[in-house]
Amino acid sequence: MKNSKLKTQNSKFVEVKAESPAMRQSARKVRLAAAAIRGVELPSEAVSTLTMVINRAAVELIKTIKQAVSNAKNNLKLAEETLRIKSIEVNEGPTMKRMRFGSRGKIKPILKRTSRIKVIVTGRKNG
Repeated sequence: MKNSKLKTQNSKFVEVKAESPAMRQSARKVRLAAAAIRGVELPSEAVSTLTMVINRAAVELIKTIKQAVSNAKNNLKLAEETLRIKSIEVNEGPTMKRMRFGSRGKIKPILKRTSRIKVIVTGRKNG
């Protein structure tokens, strides 16, 4: 997972970003799991909700949310109680194109889609 930090203009609040750049599942299926936590602000509530979702994409979303929280705690020394989920973006990643032989010598395309997950968490600086 790729990590980076973003700071806002207001010095009291900090944004921390974590992303999963190439998950081997289509973005449409991942968005269904992300819709289950729409409107939830606390990362711990989002993780507990996603554990009930029976979907392979929910596991990857849990990992990315936990990665953002640990980035905020370890890199910027933010308290976990002050963290809030600002946004979760699920976009299409690169598509792998494969071929399969069809009838009468034709070739049938197979598109293996990937997705990118980006989680932005905001927190209040200590002091």
